[in-house]
Amino acid sequence: MPSARRLLRALVVTSVAAGLIVPGTVAYAAPSPAEIQQQITKSSTELEGVVEQYNKLTEQLKQTKSAIADLTAKLGPLQQRVNAAQADVAEIAARAYKTGDLSAVNALLSSGSAEGLLGRIGYLDRLAHDRQKTITAYSSTEARFTAERDRLAGVQARQDAQIKQLATRKASIEKEIKRLGDLRRKLYGSATESGSRYTGSIPKIAGSAGVAVTYAYNAIGKPYGWAQDGPNSYDCSGLTMAAWRAAGHSLPHNAAMQWNTVAHIGRGSLLPGDLVFYNGLGHVALYVGSGKVIHAPTYGETVKLASVDMMPPYGYGRVR
Repeated sequence: MPSARRLLRALVVTSVAAGLIVPGTVAYAAPSPAEIQQQITKSSTELEGVVEQYNKLTEQLKQTKSAIADLTAKLGPLQQRVNAAQADVAEIAARAYKTGDLSAVNALLSSGSAEGLLGRIGYLDRLAHDRQKTITAYSSTEARFTAERDRLAGVQARQDAQIKQLATRKASIEKEIKRLGDLRRKLYGSATESGSRYTGSIPKIAGSAGVAVTYAYNAIGKPYGWAQDGPNSYDCSGLTMAAWRAAGHSLPHNAAMQWNTVAHIGRGSLLPGDLVFYNGLGHVALYVGSGKVIHAPTYGETVKLASVDMMPPYGYGRVR
């Protein structure tokens, strides 16, 4: 019996040990290529949203800095005018101090003409009054400009802080994408796709639209780069901005702001050079005709030619 008990005890210990060990040694299947790609797409889409927010804030910050510079430039000439007025008033005050009442009486007695002296005094009074009006007007204008400049400085500070917050969030997303890119490298041999330049024929389109379309075709194969507008890499709104910049038109570096800039048209009116918006104004592409667009898709991919229905369009716009 003792031996039987020892055997039973050994079996129990072995079973318990097996129960403790087995769960820790269960092999989990590696994610499939499709699952990895799904994760990359999800993180890339999130990153694109952050990038477009960053681009929008950058555009707004440029506008704020421009407004501050404009106010500062306007204050310059005003300051010069008030300095001249103050100098005139100071000169008038100095004359009054030097002449005094007695000198004025002597001048009256020696002038031989009371009207002449009164005229001179009246002129000095008017001159002083006019200069004082200039100083008063400047002071009022300066106060308004200074208040607006202070307000804009506060706006700029908030925009700078928001950009820093977005940059922090972007860094965390890029870290996750790098991890997924490492997985993709193990499966495919590369973290990003290798693009090749377009070698086909480029449609002959007249005018500015033709310039924009040709630019976009020549950008095919270049890598996606967040907040970039060429010439070596692009994000979605950076590509459309660069294409139309080559044609002499200015667009903001943000899909939603571009939507607010262009004339909205229906799908049936689409012409090469028009913009096609997607993903709740989170993505934009350049229409090149024959149901095709050229766009900078997302992280890890290159600029490419795609169907206008690569995803449900949000709307269509024509550069004015």
